[in-house]
Amino acid sequence: MKPRKRILLFLTLLLLLVPVVANAAIEPSIKKLDDISDQALQMVKVYRYEDAEKLLTHFETEFLKETAKGHMYSMDELRIVTTAHDEALKAMNSSTMAHEEKIHKVTRFRLVVDALQSIHQPLWTEMESPIMTVFNDMKDAVHNGNHEDFQVNLDSFLSLYEVIYPSLRVDVTPATIQQLNARVNYLDHYSPNMFTETTGQEELEALEADLKKLFDDMTEDESDPSLWWVIISTGSIIIMTLSYVGWKKYRAEIERRKNRLKERKN
Repeated sequence: MKPRKRILLFLTLLLLLVPVVANAAIEPSIKKLDDISDQALQMVKVYRYEDAEKLLTHFETEFLKETAKGHMYSMDELRIVTTAHDEALKAMNSSTMAHEEKIHKVTRFRLVVDALQSIHQPLWTEMESPIMTVFNDMKDAVHNGNHEDFQVNLDSFLSLYEVIYPSLRVDVTPATIQQLNARVNYLDHYSPNMFTETTGQEELEALEADLKKLFDDMTEDESDPSLWWVIISTGSIIIMTLSYVGWKKYRAEIERRKNRLKERKN
């Protein structure tokens, strides 16, 4: 493991020891929904899928009560939350889905619920460090001409982007989302161009700039004493996502080794 990755992992582990400070400005009923989504994620992490399913079902009941009260959510927000919730619930009912994939689905749901009610920095912004670390590893792979390493890190980046994507749809303008998606799709479909064409490398640089701007625009002024509470966040979400990415990398490496063995036998 590279030194900077060990440091990143160490810092996220430290965050696990820090309690989350609740934002008193959040309406109690909305805070309750946020707490339910967090509890569901905690249950999944310890393999208590039935308990997570009950919490997700309970969330649906409470969420419907809030919308019936006339809580102002746009149709897009309702669709985004409902879709993320349905995917998380299906994951709990799946007997074949891997544990890491279940965490992936419920983490997406957890982040989008937080994005729906966060007044200041939403939890998905805490994903900046792992996302940019993987992105920099992609750039290093291109610079070194390492196609395999690039593909592994590309898969990791796409997984991380998928985790925060529903939350982006809640917090970010459609124009920004459209531009980001266009660059990510180009990277995904034309990855060989990163090594052979100037246009591909320019797209990589442009995506990096867009990602930095995305996170910078969502960052509050930490000099404001009233916002210190946002500095303390849930490191467990980050480390669970990093574990998922590590699992994806492991599977990709195993698959490559199998293919190499088949080629040697042939």
